[in-house]
Amino acid sequence: MSNIPFQTIDWNKIPKVEHPGETGTSMWQTLQFEGLRVRMITYTKGYLADHWCQKGHIVHCIEGEFISELDNGEAFSLSQGMTYIVSDNLSSHRSFSETGVKLLIIDGDFLKN
Repeated sequence: MSNIPFQTIDWNKIPKVEHPGETGTSMWQTLQFEGLRVRMITYTKGYLADHWCQKGHIVHCIEGEFISELDNGEAFSLSQGMTYIVSDNLSSHRSFSETGVKLLIIDGDFLKN
C-alpha cells in the first residue's frame, strides 16, 4: 500500500455514482488509493444488493439501519453506530435496508487472507 499524506475529505464534493440493486438503489462516493478504497454509500428504502459479495470490508453504519445477510442463512442487523468487519473470501454476504441507510465502507489489500 502506498503512503497517503494527511488530507481531509469533503464528501459534498465527491461525485455520487448510482448502482441499482435487485430492488432500490445505492449511491457511491468513492476515494481510491493504491490498495485502499474508501466509500460513503447510501441505500434507498427497500434496497437489496443484486449480488453476493466475497470482498472483505469494514462497514460502519452512520445513519439508519440495514441487514447483512450471509449465504448460510445468518442475518445481522446493524444500526447507527455499529460496525462489522470481514476479510476477503470468508463469507458470502449481501445487504438489505428496509428504511434506507448511510454507510462508510473501507476495503483494500489489508483484508486479503
